[in-house]
Amino acid sequence: MNFEFHNPTRLIFGAGTLSRLGEVAREKGKRALLVTGGGSVKRNGVFDRAVASLKEAEVSVVECPDVEPNPRIASVARGAQIARDANCDVVIAMGGGSTMDAAKVMAAAVYYDGNPWDMILHGQDNVYVPKKALPIITVPTLAATGSEMNKGAVISNDETNVKSFMSSDLLYPYVALVDPELTLSVPRHQTAYGVCDLITHVTEGYFNGIDGTPIQDRFAEGVILTAMEWGLKAVADGGNLEARTQVQWASIVALNGWVQAGTNYVPPVHMIEHTLSAHHDVTHGAGLAILNPAWMRFAAKSRPARFAQFARRIFGLSSNGQNDLETAKEGIDRFQAFLESIGCPTRLSQLGISDEKFAQYAKDTVLVLHDKNGRLLGRPPMSEADIIEVLRAAL
Repeated sequence: MNFEFHNPTRLIFGAGTLSRLGEVAREKGKRALLVTGGGSVKRNGVFDRAVASLKEAEVSVVECPDVEPNPRIASVARGAQIARDANCDVVIAMGGGSTMDAAKVMAAAVYYDGNPWDMILHGQDNVYVPKKALPIITVPTLAATGSEMNKGAVISNDETNVKSFMSSDLLYPYVALVDPELTLSVPRHQTAYGVCDLITHVTEGYFNGIDGTPIQDRFAEGVILTAMEWGLKAVADGGNLEARTQVQWASIVALNGWVQAGTNYVPPVHMIEHTLSAHHDVTHGAGLAILNPAWMRFAAKSRPARFAQFARRIFGLSSNGQNDLETAKEGIDRFQAFLESIGCPTRLSQLGISDEKFAQYAKDTVLVLHDKNGRLLGRPPMSEADIIEVLRAAL
């Protein structure tokens, strides 16, 4: 292992911490762009509580509402223009991963006169690398993406049916203000999708990282086991604050860089899902619940010992005379059964997706992360035919 680890985001975690939003924002500015999603934060009163805290700290608020799931680059451009026109000096994202991702890119796009899509990796020759961004504060209302404490953002383009990402140190939030009470009203199905999302963040590194990372393996396994144990409880009883708290913390740890430190991982499952949601606007966690077990069955054939380790350590399976591949397959079946038990879909047909455009999906997927032979990066690397095989297995 040979790596650097750095995460400058200050984390304020715990029930009731929303009341500190004004105090924190005032450290960076006096005029905030408050970015929100579809309106749930207004219906449940969180928006009013946030604004009251900001006003008490003498921070004025300019709204940027209606960021959609799978956030669009048009929304990013809209928010950046609002911030420019209002001379905002801090950006606050309050919502799920889509809201936080959009707000991060808005913060950088404020200082860029061109099309913000230039900052998103989508196979172009010249990627615009931002040089400046407004300070960002994240207030997650859903445990899923971990976007509140990392430097990445995923954005969609309706015109090209491409969904991709950018990553920059400038996108690290100044503060992640994480109040698990804000997740108590999240519906059952969205809670389940969030649990799947955070587990997939961890399995991407676990299965697609380098060899020789035993400490990171144990970190990853701990997050997965915790997410499964407390995720079941959060899905069963949305008002269980302890369960919500543990899932929220698992979501953060799953993608703030700590679990993946030194693994040099790549995320093939996420890249395939990005293509699906770009074409079909499916909920990200739902798409991952379908694709991850299908991909695992494909990848286990080339690394059976690794997947057998997952089966033994996560599900307590023993070989009982089986070879590693047989043990691996049983573990994957158990994992898929867990996803089904919390209400996640596990077949593309459940989302009304057919095999009509699988070849196009495969072509779009290798657009960004590919090796010199045009294969999707991962262990193993995947040709377009391999991606189609996984999609068909998930059908």
